[in-house]
Amino acid sequence: MNFKIVYKLAKNKKAYAKDQELLFEPIVARPIPLGIPVIERYPLKEPFVYAIIAEDPVKRTPMYLIDELSLNDEEKKVYSDIINILQIELKVPRSEIDPKVYFEEHAKRTIDKYKLSLGKIANVSWSKILYFAERDMIGYGPIDPFMLDPNIEDISIDGVGKPAFVWHRKYESLETNLVFDNDRELDDTIIRLVHLAGKHISTAYPVVDATLPGRHRLAATFRREVSPQGSTLSIRKFREDPITIIDMLNFGTLDYKIASYLWMLMENRSSTIVVGATASGKTTTLNALLTMVRPNLKIVTIEEVQEINIPHQNWVPLVSRPSYGFGAERIGEITLYDLVKASLRMRPDMLVVGEVRGEEAFVLFQAISTGHGGMCTLHADDVYSAMQRLTSKPMDVSPSYIPFLDLVVSTRRVAIPIAESGFLKVARRVISVDEVIEYGKYLRVFEWVPSSDSFIANHLEDSYKLKKLAKDKGISMDEVLEELDRRMVILDWLRKRGIRNYRDIGAVFEQYHNNPKGVFEKIEKQIEPIIK
Repeated sequence: MNFKIVYKLAKNKKAYAKDQELLFEPIVARPIPLGIPVIERYPLKEPFVYAIIAEDPVKRTPMYLIDELSLNDEEKKVYSDIINILQIELKVPRSEIDPKVYFEEHAKRTIDKYKLSLGKIANVSWSKILYFAERDMIGYGPIDPFMLDPNIEDISIDGVGKPAFVWHRKYESLETNLVFDNDRELDDTIIRLVHLAGKHISTAYPVVDATLPGRHRLAATFRREVSPQGSTLSIRKFREDPITIIDMLNFGTLDYKIASYLWMLMENRSSTIVVGATASGKTTTLNALLTMVRPNLKIVTIEEVQEINIPHQNWVPLVSRPSYGFGAERIGEITLYDLVKASLRMRPDMLVVGEVRGEEAFVLFQAISTGHGGMCTLHADDVYSAMQRLTSKPMDVSPSYIPFLDLVVSTRRVAIPIAESGFLKVARRVISVDEVIEYGKYLRVFEWVPSSDSFIANHLEDSYKLKKLAKDKGISMDEVLEELDRRMVILDWLRKRGIRNYRDIGAVFEQYHNNPKGVFEKIEKQIEPIIK
């Protein structure tokens, strides 16, 4: 994060003040109703703020409540004074520095210097005041609790007087108790976030798509220029510890046989498309598959906002750039299409496009046809609708290029009944894995069975891709199937050992690729106490 931007924001904190007597107060979530049924409570930053999942007594649905310590009138006055003092006393450092470290080192020293003039208040009050000062000066302001919660994927604020909504990994879409009561509060928050992203927003330029520190994606509109209910903001959070293939096994997204099959094909640079609807887990699946690509291969990823995170050393992440102009002017724009073309000069072993929607798909398939491995995500229901989209405009991939694609992995968000209660839980499943033989001819190797929430292998022994792999390696199909079984054992060992971090898994996969016999024998000796 650029501290100069943070400092500038702090200096402009009273931009909306009508007069010098107006105190600046921290924006906080609405009080939690007494007696509301609590489903779950966990800390975000102890002891100052907690997340509560509670049941809405009227709608009978879960909701997300921010439980944050409040300031009394005396503390609010001291808080306002401290903000003013810090604006004067804190200087912009000459070199780049972590704002949180700088704040901790200098803000507390500055406050100690002025404590007597600010008046005597309890140490507990000082801790609360410092928490809010840090939250509002170098954090994300009133939405900081959402940003601290690793369970939240998306934040949506839809206008003035409306509750913010979050997407929770366990409970999905939840209404919250954070409401911006007036335009000033919401506009001030959005201006601050946009400036943190190094962009500008105003009535002249009321739409912004930017990346926040930490690689979180921000989309915002300003005032009532394009959104009649006031400014809006949407943040898609970047996950630094991405979901891996072991997590997907734990969630039941796929089973050991599918994971083993995909591991073997990914290791051999199979070209794959992950398809599904919005929020079906396409990017998550793609990221998990990439961790199984051979460690020495060069991977180039191309996205609009970086969401892919893999442990490879030989990895070049590229991100598109929007234009600086509006309408017909596309000044400075760098599209996915431009990046795909540029990436071919980097000699990638695996070229990955986060999501294909247009002409970049044609260039990607050209790369696949010349021997590069290729992967991407695509909005489609299954292999048939995916092929229809690929061969239609604006992608316009020729049917003659389709046989260069190896796999189509279809994902879906589904509702699964809970046996004990009869309620439905929402989950993500790999509903099918299809091998592409030619345009219009596909072999479904795996399929999800909704009635039993299980997976079946339809034609694994007839797998076109595994037979081709056996031929290329000079081994029999039986040996390939035995290798699949060995990989299932390794995946089971990783899962039961609790090894799920993408870097740890990548290290095991690398060791197994370099010394499969030695690694398997070592793991096999540890299986008896683990597998019952």
